[in-house]
Amino acid sequence: MSDISSENVYIAPPGSGTLTLGKTLPDLLCEASGRYVNRRALNQPDGDGWKSLSLEEYMRYSEEVALGLSGLGLSHGDRLALYMESDVSFCVVDMACLLAGVIDVPLYLAHAPEQIRYVLVHSEAKVVAVSSGKHLEEIRDALSACPAVSAVIVAEGGIPDGASLPDGVKAYTLDEVQESGRRRLQENAEAIAGLRERVGPQDIATILYTSGTTGQPKGVVLTHENISANAVTSFSGMPDYRTGEDGEQIISFLPLTHIFARALHYGFVYRGSSVYFTSQEFLMQHIAEVRPTIFATVPRVLEKVYAAVLTRIAGMSGVQKAIASWALSTGERYDVLSKPGGMYALSLKVADRLLFSKWRKALGGRVHFLISGGAALGAKLTNLFAAADIAVLEGYGLTETSPVISFNRKGRVQPGTVGEAIPGAEVTIAEDGEILTRGPYVMQGYYKNEALTSEVIDEEGWFHTGDIGEFGPEGYLRITDRKKSLFKLSTGKYVVPQPIENRLRAHPAIEEAMVLGSGFRYCTALVFPDMDKLGDYARSVGAGEGVSGEDLIALPDVQSHLRHLVEEANAGMDPWNRIKRFRIVLASLTTENNLLTPTLKVRRRQVEEAFAEDIREMYGDGDLPAAVVVVDKERQDRDN
Repeated sequence: MSDISSENVYIAPPGSGTLTLGKTLPDLLCEASGRYVNRRALNQPDGDGWKSLSLEEYMRYSEEVALGLSGLGLSHGDRLALYMESDVSFCVVDMACLLAGVIDVPLYLAHAPEQIRYVLVHSEAKVVAVSSGKHLEEIRDALSACPAVSAVIVAEGGIPDGASLPDGVKAYTLDEVQESGRRRLQENAEAIAGLRERVGPQDIATILYTSGTTGQPKGVVLTHENISANAVTSFSGMPDYRTGEDGEQIISFLPLTHIFARALHYGFVYRGSSVYFTSQEFLMQHIAEVRPTIFATVPRVLEKVYAAVLTRIAGMSGVQKAIASWALSTGERYDVLSKPGGMYALSLKVADRLLFSKWRKALGGRVHFLISGGAALGAKLTNLFAAADIAVLEGYGLTETSPVISFNRKGRVQPGTVGEAIPGAEVTIAEDGEILTRGPYVMQGYYKNEALTSEVIDEEGWFHTGDIGEFGPEGYLRITDRKKSLFKLSTGKYVVPQPIENRLRAHPAIEEAMVLGSGFRYCTALVFPDMDKLGDYARSVGAGEGVSGEDLIALPDVQSHLRHLVEEANAGMDPWNRIKRFRIVLASLTTENNLLTPTLKVRRRQVEEAFAEDIREMYGDGDLPAAVVVVDKERQDRDN
């Protein structure tokens, strides 16, 4: 990359944080424990309440488990796999590994058995930690194909009676491992100090297997410093972050198996914050109980919040509906970059009283800001939440970059962008539009795969992200698409599918959408509807009472509605980028059927394979099936 000149490289602007290097991840917990007293550092649902660990208890518990791991035959550099829920037990086992110099390897609970077997075998994990007997049963068959595994740790509920494990594999409870470590500590008070001395910032902390959207697992090797520097430096860019027990209250529902939630967790710990673990199933209930000041999310959750608001307003009638619609449309006109004035400022205050104050109350009433990552969030939603006095700080990064490369700081948000680079990160745009970065956060490589590593990290240390983007004049990065998502029509025109897909997904009636057309003359799309919302729409126009499934999507009113949504999404797009035909598909894209990644990105190749017949029908000749809709037939004929 010798053609990259210094003026084309973007770095963090002044006042956007401080680079911090040289720390191990246990250092963050140790320093926080010495700096803050927090009796509710980690919190787990327990019946009608919460079971809490203080910072000091978290550290002591992790230390004892770290010492207990050696009794299972683990030594510095060995691998331990985590097949666990994202909760307090995960945090304890993770920190214990980090203290002991054991490399932990998280396993996605949604991964198929063959993927789990692949990761266990490829990583040569010696021990597997599971959350419960249920998780042990789920992983039992995979263990039989993993000769390196000699022990399983069950975190909660004990070892089930009659549990059957492969020969040579023993089961222990987490309490037993902790007790073993406690006895060792009683025998040698310097044992923990000995562990700490053997762990350095450049040691490998974790191997995170990510398949991206290709389905081929690859192990991302990250050191203690990769992650600790990223977490501490990123949080330094939030000067109004309130520390300690009386500071920020966090709801955590994203999977700790992913680097986004995990790096945030270390940052929360370092600031002495109180973290409450939950799941998407209980998120709204626990938000009402905890009343968080901060939580991290992915754009799809915010899109669903917006969709739920639209659905609720659609179900209103008369004056109530007119008022709510007016308030929402007032908020949708808001622009973070311009201070409202005159009549619009007054209208915004009225809209806040009528609608947006209820949004804040639904989120607990004291949200300081939201952190959004994992995918692109449209400017429309960033502005709308800002109109409701809820700042959304959108950022960008990858597992391979530990993860943060850039993010929008509070008070300096530019909607539609992923903000400015963090200190230590260099970012540039290659000639083909690909985003490149280098610095202390870039991974060490892919585990046991030097060839793939050399493909993505060039000789000058630039990591090729695979994302397409551009910088605005003020140094804010904008992501336009995935490099692998771009495709070329037979006409030679390149199509960028993400913007139109995002427009479609923003509507309540559409759960997911994927634009296609590589090698063809025009674009098509697979549209996966939210059948409940679609049924609500049909009933609202008097067309869908008692109708469901294929009968529902065959209704003329429903097809007309979906055609209208596609036409709206097409508006303003280049002619070759518009959807000409689409197929309504009665199926769901999930992590369980391997059509979504664990971070809810569409696996495009797998979707194309799963719905190959639907795609062929869209590009076939003859009469179109009822569930295939031609969009703007006259324009299609003209463009082709």
